[in-house]
Amino acid sequence: RLVLPDLSTETRQKFVKTVKAMAENGKVAIRQIRRDAIEALKKEGKNGGVSEDEVETAEGEVQKLTDQYIKKLDTHLAAKEAEIMKV
Repeated sequence: RLVLPDLSTETRQKFVKTVKAMAENGKVAIRQIRRDAIEALKKEGKNGGVSEDEVETAEGEVQKLTDQYIKKLDTHLAAKEAEIMKV
């Protein structure tokens, strides 16, 4: 059995910074996926496979999904930050 000392406040704050950086990387990845999806939709619209109205509707859906997942990421970040800072 190993006995580990409690984390100091400085160590906790470093962990929180690391978690925030990871969350920001996740947000960037989500935004890149959104950008790629919108570019693919626009390309398909220019090729004539999809009407402009359908492209706009699909872009709105992509944006809603992006917002939804970024909100989930923020929720998980807040929970993890609270867990780390709890003594």
